[in-house]
Amino acid sequence: MIGNFDIYIAGVGGQGIGLLSEALIRALDHAGLEVKGCDTHGLAQRGGSVSSHVRVGAGAHSPLVSEGSADLVVALERHEAVSAGRKYLKEGGVLLWFDASWQPLDVRLGKEGAATEEDVEEAASLRKGRALRVDGEGLPDPRMQNVAILAAVCRRGLVPGLSLQHARAALSDLMAGGALEANLALLAD
Repeated sequence: MIGNFDIYIAGVGGQGIGLLSEALIRALDHAGLEVKGCDTHGLAQRGGSVSSHVRVGAGAHSPLVSEGSADLVVALERHEAVSAGRKYLKEGGVLLWFDASWQPLDVRLGKEGAATEEDVEEAASLRKGRALRVDGEGLPDPRMQNVAILAAVCRRGLVPGLSLQHARAALSDLMAGGALEANLALLAD
């Protein structure tokens, strides 16, 4: 049994944050870990920010991750990685991010500059943490970035007690047919 471990997941509506969160929660359950979680959908229908909170351990009485306390921040978009890393990452935590850019309105209107890889690195370094990048190269479908992130979490051992086997079991709970087979290929050993 591990101590408490907090995970904050951030992205943009349409990226599959809900599926990633549910798969992660089920994988942790398959690992025999006590887990609580909740989604906050925000402006998901309009491509706005979406987040999920996942807390692991017996001492996690609330499903919400407090600001500055996430052991792991997972982001499916560069701008969200910068924002979530600055706000939720704890000292020495890990910021795992998928290198995609769904530019916020202020960037598209020229009011702000686009977030860069260096901005993500800086967000992690503010908390003396590490930023780990995942790219979409080789993904058969860009909609599979959420499962690519789940695979990276497991392969890199970012959550104690969580393995690819647990993630495969979780996806088997949530999908069937060709979608399941395609996503399970991302979780191959």
